Amino acid sequence: MSSLSVPQSVPTPAEDCDQLRKAFRGWGTNEGLIISILAHRNSEQRKLIRQTYGETYGEDLLKVLERELSSDFERALVLWVLEPSERDAFLANEATKVLTSNNLILVEIACTRSSHELFLVRKAYHARFKRSLEEDVAYHTAGDFRKLLVPLVSSFRYEGDEVNMTLAKSEAKVLHDNILEKAYSHEEIIRILTTRSKAQLSATFNQYNNVFGNAINKDLKTDPNDKYLKLLRSSIKCLTYPERYFEKTLRLAINKTGTDEWALTRVVTTRAEVDMQRIKEEYRRRNSIPLDHAVAKDTSGDYEKMLLALIGHGNA
Repeated sequence: MSSLSVPQSVPTPAEDCDQLRKAFRGWGTNEGLIISILAHRNSEQRKLIRQTYGETYGEDLLKVLERELSSDFERALVLWVLEPSERDAFLANEATKVLTSNNLILVEIACTRSSHELFLVRKAYHARFKRSLEEDVAYHTAGDFRKLLVPLVSSFRYEGDEVNMTLAKSEAKVLHDNILEKAYSHEEIIRILTTRSKAQLSATFNQYNNVFGNAINKDLKTDPNDKYLKLLRSSIKCLTYPERYFEKTLRLAINKTGTDEWALTRVVTTRAEVDMQRIKEEYRRRNSIPLDHAVAKDTSGDYEKMLLALIGHGNA
C-alpha cells in the first residue's frame, strides 16, 4: 500500500514545469517548491513532467536537479524522478560496480518486484548501459554468489495464486535434505528459489516449518557471518515477507552509528508507491516508534523534508 500523497486536483504537467522552472531561477533554488510538486506526484505524473520539461525548455529535468541540488537531497530527488524500471536499472548497475558493490540490492530488485517489473528493469538496463543485467551480474560475481544471483535476476515467475501442495511437500523435503547436508548452493535449492512462484514458495516454506519444526531461515543461520547464507536468507525474506526485509533495512540504516543515507534513500524512493504503509506498520510494531519520527530524528534539512513527504508525514 502506497504512502504517497497526491492532491485531488493536480496541475497540468505544463503548470508544474512552469513552477519548477521558477524554483530553479534566481539567486537560490526554491527547494520547498520542488518538494511540494515532485514529492506529491505519482510515477506517471512525474514521467509526464520530465517529458514536458524537456520539450518546453530543451533540458532534461534530471540534469537540472543534479546541477541545482546537492548531496543526499539531490540523490533522493533524482532517484524519485526516474521511472521505476530506470531507477532499478541504475541501482542494479551501481550494485555491480567495485566501489558500490552490493549483492543485497540485486536480491531486493530480483525478489521484491513482479515478473513484469523485473522484465522492464532488464529492458531499461539494456537500453541505458548497452549490456544485459545478467552479463554484468555474472561478470562481477563469482562462485556461489553467481550461481544464485544470475538466475534470480533472469527469472520470470508465474504471478498467480495457484499452489501445488504435493509439490510444496516434496520440495520442502528437498530443501531440508540439502540444508541438513550443508549443501547450501546445491542446484536444487537454486532451482526452487529462482523459478517457483512466490505463492508456491510460501506454501513450500510453510510445509518446511510444519514438517521439520523450524523456519527455513533459522536453519540457514548456522553461521551468521557467512555472506552467502545471509544472501540466501535475504532472498527468502524478500520473496515471502518484503515488508519485514525492508523494515530491517531501514532499522539498520537509521540505528547504526552514522545514518546509512544510501540505504534509507533507496528504500523510501523504491517503496513509497508500493508497500510503504505496510513497512511503516512493521517498523512501528518492531521498534515501538513511528518510522517518520525515526527518520526526522536522524536526518535534517531538505533531505528530511523530502523523505517525510514520501513516507507520508503530516503536511510534508
